[in-house]
Amino acid sequence: MRAEGVTRTPAVRTAVIWELLLAQLSELAAAAGRDRLGIVDAGGGTGGFAVPLAERGHTVTVVDPSPDSLAALERRAKEKGVGVRALQGDAADLGELLDRDSADLVLCHSVLEYVDDPISAMTAVAGLLRGGGAVSVLAANPVAAAIHRALAGHFDEARVALADPRGTWGDRDPTPRRYTAETLAELLRATGFTVGAVHGVRVFTDLVPSRLVDAEPGAAEALVALEQEAAVHPVLRDIATQLHVFGHRS
Repeated sequence: MRAEGVTRTPAVRTAVIWELLLAQLSELAAAAGRDRLGIVDAGGGTGGFAVPLAERGHTVTVVDPSPDSLAALERRAKEKGVGVRALQGDAADLGELLDRDSADLVLCHSVLEYVDDPISAMTAVAGLLRGGGAVSVLAANPVAAAIHRALAGHFDEARVALADPRGTWGDRDPTPRRYTAETLAELLRATGFTVGAVHGVRVFTDLVPSRLVDAEPGAAEALVALEQEAAVHPVLRDIATQLHVFGHRS
């Protein structure tokens, strides 16, 4: 299933994720025997994923530490005429904020880079999931960080990003931690998940000027098609800005 509305640059950036999510939701719904699933978006911010999922009929809860983001989420949900539960807290607080075995799917997008203890965060996620449930993990890739620093002319920082165990390029790096496909899979296995296929997200999108995408007829659709091919390419996947994987709870 193709993501809707991929004619603008921001939508191109999330097209691969939406394709993966919608396919996973179909599988989860079929296995559960119901169309309405319980979804928790950890670190879901202003609802970029949560509100569209609620529009599809799912029960969605967003947990985020920022009260401003949650306020923006509530405004967005109201504009779309849907209900999304908003709770203030961190990923590690999920077990205290929500019931065990209460979710079919947990989104953990751009969260593991910033949490104090990734093991605790993913353990909390595992506790929320019903048997057969899944977590969608999206995390920054250190190889892409090195490429982007090199393209900006910061060659020493690019080399540091490749060598640093946390994938950071220096003290000024705003991202405390990045993950390769291997370290992401290790984290999921260590917290009790069965690891699915790893996909690359934004292989080319962050390298192509947005004016080329927005101004040229058909360019956005062509770029999405390219990203979908690159997401599973054995070489290109590993240089993507972000890596995506589903972890499944037995």
